[in-house]
Amino acid sequence: MYEQVNYINTSTLLFLISIIGIFLNQRNILVMLMSLEMMFLAVSFNFIFSSILLDDIAGQIFSLLILTVAAAESSIGLAILVIYYRIRSVITVELMTLMSG
Repeated sequence: MYEQVNYINTSTLLFLISIIGIFLNQRNILVMLMSLEMMFLAVSFNFIFSSILLDDIAGQIFSLLILTVAAAESSIGLAILVIYYRIRSVITVELMTLMSG
């Protein structure tokens, strides 16, 4: 029972740290992307733990799908940031609205 609470607490702590990272660092887009990835990791960790606890493989399959989507999102997001940096020579969230249109 103690191990179950420890895993849930770890997952919740990772999720809360990522939420705080997104809200406190709204100027730095790389920190926001890393916080989003850590949020996906916390949810995935929770699915894996629930899958092991319930002896069902569905949580592990959902975890693999989440990690696949997170990797694709990260690679596309970083590619967009590299192109944006080459054009503007600065990466700030306030100037991201200039990309529209």
